[in-house]
Amino acid sequence: MRRLARPAAAALTASALLTGAAAVPAYAQNTRPLPIVLHPELDYAGSTVAVHEGRHGLAGPRSRATQTQGMDVSGFQGNVDWGAAISNGARFAYLKATEGTTYTNPYFYGQSGGSFAAGVIRGAYHFALPNTSGGAAQANWFVDHGGGWTPDGLTLPPALDIEYNPYGASCYGLSQSAMVGWIREFSDTVHSRTGRYPMIYTTTAWWSSCTGNDSGFGATNPLWVARYASAVGALPAGWGFQTIWQYADSGSLPGDQDYFNGAYDRVQAIANG
Repeated sequence: MRRLARPAAAALTASALLTGAAAVPAYAQNTRPLPIVLHPELDYAGSTVAVHEGRHGLAGPRSRATQTQGMDVSGFQGNVDWGAAISNGARFAYLKATEGTTYTNPYFYGQSGGSFAAGVIRGAYHFALPNTSGGAAQANWFVDHGGGWTPDGLTLPPALDIEYNPYGASCYGLSQSAMVGWIREFSDTVHSRTGRYPMIYTTTAWWSSCTGNDSGFGATNPLWVARYASAVGALPAGWGFQTIWQYADSGSLPGDQDYFNGAYDRVQAIANG
């Protein structure tokens, strides 16, 4: 298990976060409020999902459709025992590489090298902060710090993690049209840099609320959808099926638990472009 209580960063001063003391209202301090302390080490694919959408019954598929087991990890997991993960069924993995335009996962290259040596098909993802900088800037930061793609048969396409804002308003203060524009700019920049459109990680509820359920990405970007339940449920507009389903935030594998929608040869196929 990896769940820690997440500070309500927007309501705490930096001193309160550092000392654990109760937040003191700015008007009572006779000073200007200190900046919000960011916590990118606690932000990962799905870190906001259960808080906003909950868990619904038994996790994982109950049908007999062919699925391939995988996982996603971040700096939270540190050094991963890839041999143990394989023994427990892992066949692919996504690794958090970056966030915004300032953070890089300090364990990313170790996780990537370890998974590659173990023969686990893996890819990198970027945790988006659309209110801090443009889509192109974050895409370039991502590609420059691990978010590339090579046709080696073991690298999944880059992925964009776009979910509830861990620091404030769920949609980052952007209008639906502005959010669609931001995602499009990120996607197009990654495509121009790597030759692959990024997989989009999101939830149906977030996508509906924050993009107006935009249907314009299904033809180009594979879908990685999060829902902690026994069925994947309704998908965002534009996608007729999910490529990956994040069905639980803990389980037998490190990090979050995922199923690829198909047999292992389909995982190999998307890695090969």
